[in-house]
Amino acid sequence: MTTCKIAFFGTKPYDRQFFDRANERYGFDIRYYRGHLNRDTLVLTQGMDAVCIFVNDTADAEVIRGLEQNGVRLLALRCAGFNNVDLKAALGKLTVVRVPAYSPYAVAEYALALMLSLNRKIYRAYWRTREGNFSLHGLMGFDMHGKNVGIIGTGKIARILVHILRGLGMTVYGYDLYPDAAFAEEEGLIYTTLDELYRRSDIISLHTPLTDETRYLINAESIAKMKDGVMIINTGRGQLIHTNDLIEALKNKKVGSAGLDVYEEEGDYFYEDKSDKIIDDDTLARLLSFNNVVVTSHQAFFTREAMDNIAETTLQNIQDFCDNRPLVNEVEYHK
Repeated sequence: MTTCKIAFFGTKPYDRQFFDRANERYGFDIRYYRGHLNRDTLVLTQGMDAVCIFVNDTADAEVIRGLEQNGVRLLALRCAGFNNVDLKAALGKLTVVRVPAYSPYAVAEYALALMLSLNRKIYRAYWRTREGNFSLHGLMGFDMHGKNVGIIGTGKIARILVHILRGLGMTVYGYDLYPDAAFAEEEGLIYTTLDELYRRSDIISLHTPLTDETRYLINAESIAKMKDGVMIINTGRGQLIHTNDLIEALKNKKVGSAGLDVYEEEGDYFYEDKSDKIIDDDTLARLLSFNNVVVTSHQAFFTREAMDNIAETTLQNIQDFCDNRPLVNEVEYHK
């Protein structure tokens, strides 16, 4: 039996660590590349059976055609989102699989961490005390107990977050195209309309996938419907928020704070060390200048448990494809 050859793109040392350990049970021939998959790196996929990518790799129609021409049969995403893949172009050319859930606890807990850090100004207090400044001026927060939080999208991650926030004594409003009445009754979640959620929520947390319908869900119009001083948390996808509209709302204090683990133009920055370079993305630089904004580098998923699950599920997806077994995590194009 011929060993399956896989090209991994956008890999970091921690990817190799977890995938090499998991691959001891599979024995695939893995080639790791630090660069992202795009039209310029297609040459590296020649002779590969499968290509494995992450959130900032590009699999548009041109890249899909190139992969097919190079003999690649499978595109394996080691992430849940697939908005960077042209599924229509892949139809009939490449099979696409993903990791639908690697650790919903990791992302839910991280969303809570952003809320608490912003509310209690922990990041500002940390830098102050390091410099010998023990003043409390400007560090006042609010009790989360008794406040309203709006959760947009109530999938696996959001359900864990709902449970956590209810434990803090918060009233939780939810919006989902497919509300789950049984879950809502069990957890005390109140499903409502988007407009009502905007109107009532002190904190809004985004947990919906990126689609044509959800792109720029948070924009000037939706922000205008929110409470003054609202906190916005995004651990989903960057393009759920129109960043320039968010910046305007931060400037005029309509939005009181924002915790962003994703950014709509993150591809050139996130997961890379840019500390010795000037940030030439003016919008990102502006976001980083606000003392009431926390931006992190798409790390909500990043726990040991999540990385183990990502490696295991990705390699099992590839093994199932090679063995012609049913693909439980296949991503199919739907009109």
